[in-house]
Amino acid sequence: MTARTSDIEMAAGALRAGGLVAFPTETVYGLGANAEDSAAVARLFQVKGRPPSHPLIVHIGGAEHLGDWAEDVPATAHLLAERFWPGPLTLVLRRGRRVPLEATGGLETVAVRVPDHPVALALLSAFGGGVAAPSANRFGSVSPTTADHVRAELGDGVDVVLDGGPCEVGVESTIVDATGDTSSVLRPGGVTREDLEAVLGCPLAVHSTSRVRVPGQHPSHYAPRARVVLVEPEKVVAEAELAQELGNQVGILLPPSFADAPVKAHAVVAVPGSMASYARGLYGFLRQLDQQECDLIIASLPVEEGLGLAIANRLRRAAGPRPSQ
Repeated sequence: MTARTSDIEMAAGALRAGGLVAFPTETVYGLGANAEDSAAVARLFQVKGRPPSHPLIVHIGGAEHLGDWAEDVPATAHLLAERFWPGPLTLVLRRGRRVPLEATGGLETVAVRVPDHPVALALLSAFGGGVAAPSANRFGSVSPTTADHVRAELGDGVDVVLDGGPCEVGVESTIVDATGDTSSVLRPGGVTREDLEAVLGCPLAVHSTSRVRVPGQHPSHYAPRARVVLVEPEKVVAEAELAQELGNQVGILLPPSFADAPVKAHAVVAVPGSMASYARGLYGFLRQLDQQECDLIIASLPVEEGLGLAIANRLRRAAGPRPSQ
């Protein structure tokens, strides 16, 4: 933990005063506001450029506080919270009275999680309440995994930035709908579907869209400035070289099987063989290719199991239709 106790106290004071605080979690950096302060939540949407219909995740300090923020919590939700909190799992539940509709996008459901980062937990303890927070970046763009990413993108829009070093997981939390009789995954993330199924003892469906609006389901999300094109792994090199010949400034996320292949492209990032390392570095890789002024990124999807499912989800969203389309 790099943030000092005095920094955390200052950040907690800013939250109480209606300010915005960027803070590290194990997944990505969040942009936080007092979850019970409608005016602060409205300012958060404005700074981020996020549509007010998109719900936020309420971060709490421990599973013992879940009943303060959600109602009619089923046994499956308690089971998952006991196993995976603190950690990269978000539960969608019935909204408790403490949560204003501004924080839920007008929905009667609320997304809740306990982050697994010492700075985040210290902030929640010092503040003593819930912190509503999406990722600390402009809406739809690449999520931040360092404090420098936050400062570069949001600047003076944030009152306090707590630096907790690089994020360990690197992709957002898994979101599970626990409102019905059967749970389902609404967004793959840092807790794998396989781990969830092992705890629940049953298979879980994964939905790209759902009746419940949740973060990360916008058609274009997690997107760099460069256009992202997804191709089959064996075609990545050929497609990148062809696009380069046609005058594009091409960046390539090179699969491990082609690690030693010479590639004619503007910028090359060799993808790690470990899915955990790939997830941790994914957003940094996309930012790196933007910084190298690529206008096109060629990538392929990993095998969609374990963390590979979350990585594939983020790449598909990054390659989704741009707002102008």
